[in-house]
This record gives sequence, structure tokens and C-alpha cells, in this order.
Amino acid sequence: MPEEHKLSVIIPSYNEQDNISRTFHTIKEILDNAEIPFEIIFVDDGSTDLTYPHICELSKEYPEVKGLSFSRNFGKEAAIFAGLEAAEGACCTIMDCDLQHPATLLPDMYHLWQKGYEVVEGVKTSRGKENPLHTLCAKGFYKLISKATGIDMAQASDFKLMDRKAVDALLIMPERTPFFRALSSWVGFKSTTIPFEVQERAIGSSKWSIWSLTKYAVQNITSFSGVPMQFVTLMGWIMLIASFALGIQSLYKYFSGTALEGFTTVILLQLIIGSVLMISLGIIGHYISRIYNEIKARPRYIISKRCGC
Repeated sequence: MPEEHKLSVIIPSYNEQDNISRTFHTIKEILDNAEIPFEIIFVDDGSTDLTYPHICELSKEYPEVKGLSFSRNFGKEAAIFAGLEAAEGACCTIMDCDLQHPATLLPDMYHLWQKGYEVVEGVKTSRGKENPLHTLCAKGFYKLISKATGIDMAQASDFKLMDRKAVDALLIMPERTPFFRALSSWVGFKSTTIPFEVQERAIGSSKWSIWSLTKYAVQNITSFSGVPMQFVTLMGWIMLIASFALGIQSLYKYFSGTALEGFTTVILLQLIIGSVLMISLGIIGHYISRIYNEIKARPRYIISKRCGC
């Protein structure tokens, strides 16, 4: 059962051995000074370094620390939901282990929750220092997902505080591959925002590559929206209109006795139609794959070890 007034801080961690202790002590100092009861749940997402042993060492010394370790890497979304399921607090906050989400805002978010807000959304005012290509891709992705879902996610982040009611609403959703940022907005409840600037990472480097971010974007767009399927229909209509126009042109030339150029036009049409068909089949195939994964109903994650629980 959730403990009244306790804040659960959920921290997905992947190869963060150098950040575990620093992150814990930073958060502890801030919350102790604000006199906020708390627990910190580190979720080791199948790390290959000493992340989990460091979590266990902390849990032996500090009763506020809990640790979960996955049997392999299941991804950040799985780590977030594992933390939410293990949380005992009346409200939960999700943070990055590298402290790019400023821990200094935790008391402000908690006090907004005390005033009756059930979701306190951290909104980025700056993305900090990052690869320009990464920034461009991220902006493009959030523009697409905002249009696809009807939810403004231009400055969205995983950094947010949620009341127990909102957390419970998320946990009853059966999706195998949930998109936390979108679902936490979709569930509704009384919400507000708090601006923050992404902090520079003091230790280590980002674990996200351009390829992994692209996969993440495709997975989340298709898991939360059927708009890409409508793209297939749109391309079908475009090709129908183009075919109708070319048909009229061909008939006109036929009846006027003008020889048809033919060869170049046929080759171009075959290339265009073939490309549209292959893209369309790829989109449909991706959705069928998603349906297949949902039907199998495998667990989102497997926990191999726990500490402090």
C-alpha cells in the first residue's frame, strides 16, 4: 500500500556505475533539507558494469534505497514501469541517473502535488549541449508525435511527478511496449508544468546513439498512434489521382494521333509505384509485428535480483 506523503523517486540506470552514489547523495541532501519523506528506486536495466553492486552497497547503508536488476536490457520504458510497480509512495517522480533532470526542482514539484496537482510535468526550456543532429531529430520526432497523438509534446520529458491515482491508471494498461511520455499525458488528471533546463552530464556520456534514438522514435510513434497507417491510404489516393491524370493524357495523345513517348514514363511510374508499395508494406508489416508481440503477451521485463526491498 502507498505510504501517505512519501515521495518515490524512480531512476532508470544503464551502465551508470559512476553516477549511482553521486545521484543518491544529491537527491538525499535536497529532500532531507526540504523535510520530504522519500524512497529512491534504482532500476538497473541490464547493465554490463558495476551499476547493480553499487546500488546494493547503498541499500545496505541507507534504508531509503531500493534496487531492481533486469535479467537483460529491456529498455528505459520497461525500467520506468518496473519502478512504478515497486514504488510505495503516495506520489512518484521519474528522473535520469545522470542528473540532467535537476534534483533541485523535486521540492517544488512535491509542493505543487501537495496543492492538489496530480501530474507535475517537467517542461524543457533548453536541451543543453548536445549533438546538433540529435537536436534536429528530436524536434522532428516530437513534432510528428504531437500531430499524431493530438498532445503537445514539443518540450516533453520523462521528468515528472505523478500522484498515486495517475500511477495506478498507467499500471493497469496492458501494452507490452508503452510510451511513458505520451501515456502519462493521455491519462489526464489535474496537471501543471514546471520549466527546467537540461543540465550538463558531469560524468560519462549518453547511452543513446542516433540509431537507437531512431528505433525508439519509430517504436513509440507506432505504439501510440495509427497515423502511419493513414499514410498508406494517403499515398494510395495520390497515386490514384496521378494515374487518372496520366490516363487522360495518354488517351488524348492516342485520339489525337500523337505517338506516346512511353518508355521513360513507364519506367518512372514503375519505380514510383514500386517504392510506394514497398513503403506501404513496410508500415503494415511493422504494425502486424506490433500486434504479434502484443498477442504473445510476454512480460515487459524480468527482474533477476532485488535489494533493499
